[in-house]
Amino acid sequence: MTRSRSRQLPVVIAPRDPGRVTAVILDFVSEVPDSQVGGSEDPAAEAGRLAKRAARRAALTAGSLALPPGPLGWLTMLPEMIGIWKIQAQLVSDIAAAHGRHASLGREQMMWCLFRHTAAQAFRDLVVRLGDRLVFRRMSQGVARHVARQVGLHLGRRTVGQGLSRWLPVVGAVGVGAYAHYDTMRVAETALELFSGEMAVEDAPSAVSASGADVVA
Repeated sequence: MTRSRSRQLPVVIAPRDPGRVTAVILDFVSEVPDSQVGGSEDPAAEAGRLAKRAARRAALTAGSLALPPGPLGWLTMLPEMIGIWKIQAQLVSDIAAAHGRHASLGREQMMWCLFRHTAAQAFRDLVVRLGDRLVFRRMSQGVARHVARQVGLHLGRRTVGQGLSRWLPVVGAVGVGAYAHYDTMRVAETALELFSGEMAVEDAPSAVSASGADVVA
């Protein structure tokens, strides 16, 4: 009597624990990177050049870390995200500097630029549009943790699909690299929109919820 064995993928825990990802995000945005970029006479063109360079670096970083097959590939997922965030955070810093507005780049603006396109609803009560101006509510540590947790939940769901690509290392690496390129360009678009327009930071919640304010999603 022979026994048939079904081949199954081993059970591996992906880096989708919201608590862990929340802690990583909060630690990551606690310091805004410096920039060596000076103010530009054409900041939009400079932002485009910076974005293309950063997107290529992000694609290479993500694709390289996605090459290890199987369980080892799963273990590279959180380092991959952190590596891409570092590239993107520097991009945001450089775009702000190109517009001569690096001094106005804080934790709220960094989180907005990095994660708005990932989890727009997480910022629903924190960023509103008053006419042509984006108004940020200054975040307490508790509010920042809540936003980071919401972002972490969205990232956790996304990494499930990306994690399966680790079992197809070459094909998966190409796809992961392409997504990192796309993701970085989205970050650049948000940063360019932010620093080329009007922006304010308000401490009082009432200032953000004033009449005429539109939630930015």
